[in-house]
This record gives sequence, structure tokens and C-alpha cells, in this order.
Amino acid sequence: MIKERIKLYDTSEHPYVDAYILDAITSPETDKCRGAVIITPGGGYKYTTDREGEPVAMKFAAAGYHTFVLHYRVMPEKVTDPLEDLARTIVMLRKNSKEWRIDKDNISICGFSAGGHLAASLGVYWNHEFLSELVGVENDLLKPNRLILGYPALSMKVPKSKFLVERLANGDESFADFLSVDKHVSSDTPPVFMWHTANDDTAPVQNSHIFALSLSEFEIPYEMHVFPYGPHGQSVVEDHVYTHMPNIYSPDCAQWVELALKWMKK
Repeated sequence: MIKERIKLYDTSEHPYVDAYILDAITSPETDKCRGAVIITPGGGYKYTTDREGEPVAMKFAAAGYHTFVLHYRVMPEKVTDPLEDLARTIVMLRKNSKEWRIDKDNISICGFSAGGHLAASLGVYWNHEFLSELVGVENDLLKPNRLILGYPALSMKVPKSKFLVERLANGDESFADFLSVDKHVSSDTPPVFMWHTANDDTAPVQNSHIFALSLSEFEIPYEMHVFPYGPHGQSVVEDHVYTHMPNIYSPDCAQWVELALKWMKK
């Protein structure tokens, strides 16, 4: 595996991408490109938590995917800054697909909490003119092939999701509609895998329910798993990523990884 830190902009050390690129397969029978997963950790748009970065990347790498952890801009100057960072990341993967041996038609975005909101934002806005102009590429380069969302905050209809307005838009309520990604699902939204817990008190499960209803309206394929118990921020649900509060996560939720991997192969 090649591990490399890549700056998204020459003028700044942040944002950046931690890339985990698997070794090329050289035998003629198996020489092929791999799928890739871009991971967008949570952190309430105040920071990007390491707990939802490398541990998640290792799970997908073990399943044969190149992985890329995006540390996007937080508390940004413009509401679209984190979305621009994610858009530039997927363009980077597609433009380097030959060198990194990436199947450019098999790129997933896996986001958690606020990072789930960011992932879903690219899922609904990839074909919008404002985003192609912002990044300077054709829209087709921006489309994720699928979304994987863990306990995401998605809708301003859920009162506890309003922190998105506070953090991304400096409290400007005029951006509430833009930040409610459930309102912008279309027939061009990619397939979605979601998981949540019913008692999540930070990003309530209603976020996923509301988004699922919007996906259903446009007949977008999705798979959703709601586990009865478990705190917010469980990541891959293992001791080594939850050491600050041991024994409070729900082991049942650990199966989301295998469920997501099976779904990706369908």
C-alpha cells in the first residue's frame, strides 16, 4: 500500500487528502483497476474526526478498494467550501485513474454525521451548474457512483440539524433550503446505503427517514438499516476507535461494514 498526503490547493496545507493506494495487481489474469472510496469524516463542521478517517479506510482497503480520507474545510468562509473540496477530490481521482489504477466508474463517497451531509450534498448537487463552474470541469466528472451514509445530518426539518446553518452559513437562515439535501434529490441522485441508530440524540434518525422518502419519490435505489441502540459517532464500532468512551457503543452496529460491502457489489 502507498500512503500519501495530498494537498488539494497549492496555496494551503489544508484541506488535504490522505490516500491509501493499494499495490497494483500485475498478473495478466487479474490486472484490473479497483474501485475507490472517498471518506468524509464527521465533526459537526468544526473539525474532521480521526475516528471516522483511517479506521474506516482500512476496512474498505481490506475489501480491495483504494481509499481516500478527505479533511475538508471546516467553519468555512463560504457555505460551498467543503462541497468544493469534495468535488475537487473526486475529480482528482478520475484524472489520476490510470496512474492509481482506479475504476473511474466505481467511486463511492462514505460520509459520517456532518460528513454524511457533505457526501449527500455532492450526491444531489453534482449536476448543478454552480458546482461545475466552481471546480472548472464538466459535471460528469463530479458524479459519485454511490453514497454510503452513517448517522448523517441531512434535513433542516429536524431541529438538531440546524447546526449546519450555524456552522456552514454563519447562522444565515437563507441557506437552510440549500443545506436541506432531502429537498434536492432528483432522478440523477446516485444509489444510497444508510445506517443509523433509533436513539441517536445528536443527529436523530429522522434525518435518514426523511431522506429515504425523497429517494423513494424519485425511485432511487437505497438500502437503510436502523439499529435500535447505539450512540452517535460509532465509526466502525471497535474498541480501538472508541477508546475515549469504552463499552458504550453497540456491537450490533458493527455489521454495517459487511452490509455496505455486500450492497456495493450488487
